Amino acid sequence: MADRAELWIFLLFAIPLVIAAAGVVAARNPVNAAMSLVAAFFFLAGIYVLLVAHLVAFLQILVYAGAIMVVFLFVIMLLQLHDQDMQDAKLKAMQWGGIIGASGVLTVVALAIQQAGEIHWKAVPESFGTVKAVGMLLFTQYLLPFEATSLLLLVAIVGAVVVAKQRI
Repeated sequence: MADRAELWIFLLFAIPLVIAAAGVVAARNPVNAAMSLVAAFFFLAGIYVLLVAHLVAFLQILVYAGAIMVVFLFVIMLLQLHDQDMQDAKLKAMQWGGIIGASGVLTVVALAIQQAGEIHWKAVPESFGTVKAVGMLLFTQYLLPFEATSLLLLVAIVGAVVVAKQRI
């Protein structure tokens, strides 16, 4: 009975997640697409909570739905993208390549899900995923990628301001 309740709660998060993700792709207005992405981030955080990954859920909301989306919206507002800028877009070779690549990824995911029943999972240690364990890894082994990412975000913000300043 508990498995059935967990399935319903999963579906409560999964169905709106797929709808919000489709809204990101289908939205013609970049601000609406960004807001759909924020909704998708929140529903994904709910799925992380179901997986008892509370730290990852918290970081999903704090980092992605908070900081990264603020930067995205900042760039969109600075660039002042409008619908008329995107009306002339037609399917080009790269877009067809993206469609073919996405179909390939979907096929691989479907095959992985089909074969997932044959995998024997190993138990993880008690400290796995705790704030202390993640902090130790992040600030020791992964310090350089962490700092490189922060530098990349800073460069993106400065670049957006420079591009927007030329239009003003």
